[in-house]
Amino acid sequence: MTTKSFRAVHRYARIAPRKARLVADLVRGLQVDDAMAVLENHPRRAAYLLRKVLKSAMDNASQDVEVNLKGLIVTDARVDMGPLLGFRPRWRPRAMGRATPIRKRTSHLIVGVTEQESRRQRRREEEPAEAPEAGE
Repeated sequence: MTTKSFRAVHRYARIAPRKARLVADLVRGLQVDDAMAVLENHPRRAAYLLRKVLKSAMDNASQDVEVNLKGLIVTDARVDMGPLLGFRPRWRPRAMGRATPIRKRTSHLIVGVTEQESRRQRRREEEPAEAPEAGE
């Protein structure tokens, strides 16, 4: 039996990837109910954004009738760097009279969920099929 995977993506989120990765690392590998509880009670702003993406991934999974929503696990919680916001008119003063642009970072938030195999299904797959004996 193959396990089904579902994902949701929020592109160009206006948060620095470094800040969002701290929260994404907390929920990777958790069951979706536990991950939602962690994200709802976490004080960082990235938790709010990742909670919305996780909810969207769960809604994508709910479209499939065969999937048990209670058995979903967060298998992929990734934060990739998006483009810097273009046209940066603001400058930060630096040493010796120089100036550098203020960098407005964006992120791509990716959350993937996979249904967890039950123990009974795993046992069936591990047991080899009994081959007929040569004398029969």
